[in-house]
Amino acid sequence: MLHIGCHLSCSNGYLAMGRQALALGADTFQFFTRNPRGGSVKPFDEADAQALVALMREHGFAPVVAHAPYTLNACAAEESIRDFARRTMREDLERLEHLPGAMLNFHPGSHVKQGAETGVRLIAQLLDEVLTPDVHTPVLLETMAGKGSEVGRSFEELRAIMDTSKCGGRLGVCLDTCHVWDAGYDVVTALDDVLAEFDRVIGLDRLKAIHINDSKNPMGSRKDRHERIGEGTIGLDAFARIVRHPALRGLPFELETPNELEGYAREIALLRTLAEEAGE
Repeated sequence: MLHIGCHLSCSNGYLAMGRQALALGADTFQFFTRNPRGGSVKPFDEADAQALVALMREHGFAPVVAHAPYTLNACAAEESIRDFARRTMREDLERLEHLPGAMLNFHPGSHVKQGAETGVRLIAQLLDEVLTPDVHTPVLLETMAGKGSEVGRSFEELRAIMDTSKCGGRLGVCLDTCHVWDAGYDVVTALDDVLAEFDRVIGLDRLKAIHINDSKNPMGSRKDRHERIGEGTIGLDAFARIVRHPALRGLPFELETPNELEGYAREIALLRTLAEEAGE
């Protein structure tokens, strides 16, 4: 079965997102934990969170994905920026304890001329500080396109974070199709090989979610510009293979394409049709 959703705004609360997902034909969704370009966050409403949990159980939702803000940089050169990341992740993880099954996804960060090795060490250090024993929410490292000094442009860099962190066994990965394509992984003509490499370096058991996006760029461009499904350089045939692949079966797929809600509804229906054509 294909579990598919899209990125929704949490401005109207948790339950509203669940209802909106159902209206779009989704059985999962992703949301920013707070303003994606800043640090502001609404007061937590536990009753609203409980109402969403009940709705998801009633309708058989797959796990949902909470996305940390883009401004979070766990390996910044400035301590004040790393401290913001530390405080933000702690607060978000505390809130997500009220949404059983939810996962927190974040961009590992940019090392800002410190070098990837230093970036890996700082990210691992921050994760060790926030992943205390009372935290049960899975934390996902996102595969990155490799812009500038991004850490996570290769499977090996993500594995290095896991190996360096004392809590590395508690970390998973969210694979972004646009990002890995832009980073140089050929998910169009060599999907099996890419997933085999992921399994060899990280382990497919660590793959917990998929960001399913087309790309405006050629493979290896390291630019990270998302496109609607079937309208970019990855193409519809490749997405048919992705949603049908047995190694990805059962994972939550989250759309982050440049769309309004109506466009997301069309893409959700399109991807479901592609999956059903293979008997999913």
